[in-house]
Amino acid sequence: MLKKQAKTLSDKQIKIVLAYLDSTSRNVHRNKVIFLLSVCVGLRAKEIANLELSMITNAEGELADAISLQDKASKGKSGRVIAMNKTLKLALDKYLVEERQNNSSKYVITTERAEKFSANGIAVFFNGLYNSLGFEGCSSHSGRRTFITNCARKVSLAGGSLRDVMMLSGHRSISNVQLYIDHDEQAQRKLIEMIYNF
Repeated sequence: MLKKQAKTLSDKQIKIVLAYLDSTSRNVHRNKVIFLLSVCVGLRAKEIANLELSMITNAEGELADAISLQDKASKGKSGRVIAMNKTLKLALDKYLVEERQNNSSKYVITTERAEKFSANGIAVFFNGLYNSLGFEGCSSHSGRRTFITNCARKVSLAGGSLRDVMMLSGHRSISNVQLYIDHDEQAQRKLIEMIYNF
């Protein structure tokens, strides 16, 4: 029996979300960072809410090349180091320069009234975002599932294995990672043709 899970996002949907966020007038850079932390590095809502500036900066206070997510910001003991791609790093840089200059909070994602978002606040943000765009079945877990699925599909091209995907996602077992990976019927058909083409 198939379990109901948050739907993954297509490349087209990701572009639609980014264009939609660009068109909003308030907290544009912060909202893009929230979305990209989900889809580019697979952070959970709790991890986005608890991410501290010290986890994304180096000793000189400059933006680092990787997120050093500590256990205290994560689920259980699933802290990990995740390299940042260029898109996320640029969005973080813009956000920190343009929207976070006069903010003394130690947390990356803040609100106008509090020094940080709650995990539930992040989940509500995603639900509102996807509902506004008519993306049915999507939730705060959609970006994470999309990230893990994309990593699993491309990891062999990078010379890695499913164990690397496990490390990036913060799961303790490959069987847990497999639950997040979306299937691709077209890829399955291609695979069968490659194997059973006599």
